[in-house]
Amino acid sequence: MKGFVWRCLVRTVVVGLVSASATWVYAATPWYPFGPDGGDARAFATDPHDHTHIYLGTEASWIYESHDSGKSWKRLAHLSDHDDLVLDNIVVDPSTPNRILVGAWYVTRPSGGLFVSSDGGHTWSENPTLKGKSIRALEQAPSDPKILVVGALDGVYRSKDGGTEWSLISPADSKEIHEVESVAIDPKNPEKLFAGTWHLPWKSLDGGANWTPTKQGLIDDSDVFSIIIDRNIPATMFVSACSGIYKSVNGGESYTKVQGIPSTARRTRVLMQDPGNPQVVYAGTTEGLWRTSDGGTKWIRTTGPDVIVNDVYVDPTASDHVLLATDHGGVLMSDDSGTSFQASNKGFSARQVESYIADRSNPLKLYVGVINDKSLGGVFASEDGGVTWSQRSQGLLGRDILSLAQASDGTILAGTTHGFARLNGEVWQPATTVQQPASPDKEVTSNVKRGKKVITSKKTIKGKTSAPYAFSGVVYSMTTSGENIYAATSDGLLVSRNSAATWEKQEIVAGSEWRQVAAAKDRVLLASRSAVAISQDKGATWQIQEAPIRMTHMSTVAVDEMGHFWVGGREGVSISTNGTDWRPAAMLPVTGVTNIYSDVANQRVIVTADSSAPLLFTMHIPEMRVQVVNAGWRLRFARSVGDHLIGATYFDGIVVEPKMVDSQEKSAVQASTAQ
Repeated sequence: MKGFVWRCLVRTVVVGLVSASATWVYAATPWYPFGPDGGDARAFATDPHDHTHIYLGTEASWIYESHDSGKSWKRLAHLSDHDDLVLDNIVVDPSTPNRILVGAWYVTRPSGGLFVSSDGGHTWSENPTLKGKSIRALEQAPSDPKILVVGALDGVYRSKDGGTEWSLISPADSKEIHEVESVAIDPKNPEKLFAGTWHLPWKSLDGGANWTPTKQGLIDDSDVFSIIIDRNIPATMFVSACSGIYKSVNGGESYTKVQGIPSTARRTRVLMQDPGNPQVVYAGTTEGLWRTSDGGTKWIRTTGPDVIVNDVYVDPTASDHVLLATDHGGVLMSDDSGTSFQASNKGFSARQVESYIADRSNPLKLYVGVINDKSLGGVFASEDGGVTWSQRSQGLLGRDILSLAQASDGTILAGTTHGFARLNGEVWQPATTVQQPASPDKEVTSNVKRGKKVITSKKTIKGKTSAPYAFSGVVYSMTTSGENIYAATSDGLLVSRNSAATWEKQEIVAGSEWRQVAAAKDRVLLASRSAVAISQDKGATWQIQEAPIRMTHMSTVAVDEMGHFWVGGREGVSISTNGTDWRPAAMLPVTGVTNIYSDVANQRVIVTADSSAPLLFTMHIPEMRVQVVNAGWRLRFARSVGDHLIGATYFDGIVVEPKMVDSQEKSAVQASTAQ
C-alpha cells in the first residue's frame, strides 16, 4: 500500500439518504496476529549451522521460524497471494545457510512451484522452470548439496547447481512415473535415486537416465508417501504406503512388510530415522506416531490415535528432542524421544475462525468458534480482548462451530454442524428440543336433512400440537434481540424465548433453508441464497421477497439500530429503509462481501469482503460516512472491542488492531513507572 494516493471518494447515496464520503486510512503496521494457537502444520527444516533455528511450513502459504528449538514461533513470510499453498518440503542449503528452498502445491488446483530465498526467508522468488508445478517432494543429496531432486505431479526433476536450473529426468508424458509423492537420494551415491508415486516406487542408478520399478514385496497400487535410506547402510531402506510400511535390506530390490502397526493406521505420511541412532525410526501416521527402537521389528504408538502426523523432526544434536507437525493440533514437542508430547504452538496460529461473540457484561471477554479442527478446535475464549486464548470445547464432540450468540440471561450458545449447545460452567450441553407449530383450530360445518328441513350445525376441532423433537441439523447463524434468539438452520427458522432451553419452529416458506439472520428491536431479516424474509413485529408476520436487484448470491445480512436492512453478497451491498425498496449501497463500492455487522455502540456497520486487498469498511450510520481501513490481512469478518477492532482472517486466526496492543504496552509502562 506504500505510495497509495490519499483521497476522499464522494458518492451519492442511492437510497436517498445523504451523500457519503469514504476516507482511506493507511495502516502503517499490519494488525497483530494473536491466535488461537494451533491448527495445521506441515513440514520442518533446520538450519545446519544452528540446530535451535527451525523452519515450519503450513498449508496456508505461511512459513514460520523458531529460534528456541520449537518452543515458540513467529511468522516469517507469506509465499503466495493465495491462502491454500501447501509448504510441504523445505530444504536449507548447508553450504549457504541463508538460502532456503520450498517445494509447494495448491490445494484447489494442480499447480504450485519452487520458492527460493537468499536472505534467510525474508524475501522469496519463484523458480521459473518449475513455476506452476505441483511439487510434492524435495530432497537434497547428502553427499553433494548442489544436487537436488523434485517430485511433481508430472514427473521427477533434477538440479545440479543448487536449485537454479532444473531438468525433467523421468520420461516425458510417462504413464507410470507421474504423481510423484516422495523422492530419496542415496546418501553416498547421488546418482542413485528413488521416486514414490501414487501407484508404486521406482529406482534409477544413473541420475534419472533410466528407471525401473521396485515393487517386489509391495501390495500393488500402493501410494508411496515416504522413502528413507539409512545414512550408514544405504542398502537398508524404509518405504511407507497406503498399505503399510515396508523395509528393504538390498537397496530396494525387494521389500518385506513391517509388522506391528495395525492396518487402521496404514496411511503413514512420513518416516524419519533418528540421525544419532539408525535403529530408531519414527512413523507419522493418520492415527498417531509410531516408533521402533530395533530397526523395524517391533513398533509402539506413542501418541493418541487421534493425532494426524504430517512431519517428524529429530534434533540432530539431541535426539531426545522430537517435534511433530500435525493436522489440527499444530506442533507437538517431546523431550523424551517421543514417549510423551505436549503442544508447542506459542506464536503459531493456523485456525479458521468462523464465528464470534463478546460477553455483554464484560466486553473484553470474547469467544470464537473455529471449523475443521475437530476435538482440538471448537470454541476458544479470551479474557483480554483477543490477545490470549484458551480452548473451551468440552462437550462439543469435535463439531465445527458456525455461529455463537449470548442469551438475555448471559448464557453463551453455540450453533454447530449438529445442533445447539449451551455453555454451563466449563462444559457445553445440548440445547436441541424443538416444538413444532400446532395446527390451527378447524371449524367444520355439517348439514343434516330431516324431512323437508335442513339443520346446519358447526363444530370446532381443536388443532393438534406435534410432539417435540431433538434438532440435530446445521445452525448457520444466530442473533438475539431482547428475549428472543433467532437461528437460521437447515430446518428453517428456529426461535427461543427462554435462553435456548427450548426452540419453536417458525413456518415461513416451506422448504426454504435460511442461511443468515439478523435482528434489531422489532425488526428481523432472514436470507437464503436467493430470497429474503422480513418481519417488523418480532417474527409474528413475514414478508417474503426475491433477492434485491442484482444480488444473485447473498452471504450476510444486518439490521442496524436506525432500522435499516442490509444485505451483502457477491455483487456488493444493498440497503433498504422500509424492507420493501432496495437499492445498491453506492457509498460502499465493494464486491464479494463476506460480512456486515451492526456495531451498535459506535453507531456504524462494519463490512468485510473477499478480495485480494486487505481492507475493511466502516460506515457511521447518522452521517453515512465511510472509512476504509487497511488491516494488512484479508478478513472474514471484523468486530469492535472497546475502542479498537479485531478481525478474523481466513486461515490465520484472530488479528488485533495495533492501537489496542499499543495501549496495553503504554498501560504496562505506566504501571511499572508507578511502582
